[in-house]
Amino acid sequence: QVQLVESGGGLVQAGGSLRLSCAASGRTLYATGWFRQAPGKEREFVAAISRGGSNTRYADFVKGRFTISRDNAKNTVYLQMNSLKPEDTAVYRCATRNVVSDLVPFTGDEYAYWGQGTQVTVSS
Repeated sequence: QVQLVESGGGLVQAGGSLRLSCAASGRTLYATGWFRQAPGKEREFVAAISRGGSNTRYADFVKGRFTISRDNAKNTVYLQMNSLKPEDTAVYRCATRNVVSDLVPFTGDEYAYWGQGTQVTVSS
């Protein structure tokens, strides 16, 4: 069993930055992704990173603004979010896979363990 705890969310003005953290306990993080869900909208993929960190994947709407990274010594995955926009407002959740693979899927069904989420609010 893996427990994931997100942190780093908050209220920021448009154009600002936040760094989200996803800390894991229970075992080593495999490929891990970030997803978000805004009120009244479907959950959407944001970014993912492979176990070793060499393979990353981003949703088109965050390319050039968000960066996913990991520190395996701390068993933590990060999401650096720059140039934030009001439409980035959502609950952000991290999720990790239960298989050892370099694949970084964008579908939530491929991820076995999920955190509770952290709220990100971007004001205009």
